[in-house]
Amino acid sequence: MQEALIVRDPKVMLGKPIIKGTRITVELIVRKSADGFTIPDILAGYPHLTEAQVVAALDYAAKMIADDVLLEA
Repeated sequence: MQEALIVRDPKVMLGKPIIKGTRITVELIVRKSADGFTIPDILAGYPHLTEAQVVAALDYAAKMIADDVLLEA
């Protein structure tokens, strides 16, 4: 279900993964989280988002990192 909340479209935000129906990138949500913003903080700044959308963005980012191919040095 969460994957359906995150989409990529080359015509929107240069094809970066975004929250469906918005121009808010997964990157923005991850950066806000890294800056110490909580989910309620993010929702306060972007009241049109839902908690499910923010969680989906964070989950998407985690899955992308988990699936990343590691190269030996």
